[in-house]
Amino acid sequence: MPISYMDFSRKLAAQLQLYPESEALNLVDWLLEYHFGLKKVDFLKFVEEKDLPEAFWQDFEKLQSGMPIQYILGKAPFYGRDFLVTPDTLIPRNETEELVYLIKSQNPQSGLRILDVGTGTGCIPITLSLEMKAPEVYGVDISKEALQVAEKNRDLLHAKVDFSLIDILNQTPDLREFDIIVSNPPYVPLWDKEEMHLNVVDHEPHLALFVPDSDPLIFYRVIGEKGKNLLKKEGRLYFEIYEKAAEEIQSLLEKQGYDRVTIHKDLNGKDRMLSAVKP
Repeated sequence: MPISYMDFSRKLAAQLQLYPESEALNLVDWLLEYHFGLKKVDFLKFVEEKDLPEAFWQDFEKLQSGMPIQYILGKAPFYGRDFLVTPDTLIPRNETEELVYLIKSQNPQSGLRILDVGTGTGCIPITLSLEMKAPEVYGVDISKEALQVAEKNRDLLHAKVDFSLIDILNQTPDLREFDIIVSNPPYVPLWDKEEMHLNVVDHEPHLALFVPDSDPLIFYRVIGEKGKNLLKKEGRLYFEIYEKAAEEIQSLLEKQGYDRVTIHKDLNGKDRMLSAVKP
């Protein structure tokens, strides 16, 4: 028999036991909108469960298993645009949007040279390319598969970004005189793995998430050291950071010789971004 949208979405959300109720409802709404164009404003509409296509139920089973909905749909919103995502890339997150906003707000000049290290979907450099004034933007990553996704996003969004395959721990980009280097590097120590949600640990690429317990600041140290040669004088370094290690990362960069090393809080009041200036 027909069932209201509200009752149907709540019925499905109750089956997503991996998530809190409010989050489960949001995920169901997202999936229903993707398949049928139904939104919360359609609460008065009714649906017949027997009329729903097999593709919807297949995707719902993936959602029940803990697969992030962004991977199910193959896209994720970021800074007002949709970016393609695959299990080879991290899912863009709100705090990374805040990092992009910080960079944009602090650098109003035109024609800046920008390097993004560990580009993933390309959401950072592509957004900076589209939001800033005529920048020259580059992105590097160790993953061929991630770079393929980034290149598709660049082309779909009509951005100008030059992507390259580089292992930043063992290679240095053959470029210099950058005004800005930005990175959202792997930063979660393996010992914190158990604290993370299973849908992240089980589905998102560990290469882009975790660092060894023996050297958890490895990417910040290496990028900071290489940044001293890659940045021009008064060039700026921006990181998304692990809130538990904010002061350690700040101290590390100060010891490397950077000026004005500043920790920035996100909208939730957490230490999630850092900026520094090459003297």
